[in-house]
Amino acid sequence: MAKKVVASLQAAGKDFAKVIQVVRSKKTNAYTFKETIVPNDKVKELVGK
Repeated sequence: MAKKVVASLQAAGKDFAKVIQVVRSKKTNAYTFKETIVPNDKVKELVGK
């Protein structure tokens, strides 16, 4: 599945970025990773949260 995402990003150009965030669960206090693909102009807004 990951190969399709990478291939589609290469075909679409350099307009998108993959953002990986570390999120802590309130229930178990465990860390999880949240991956999203966003346009380059929205990266700073997403990381700033």
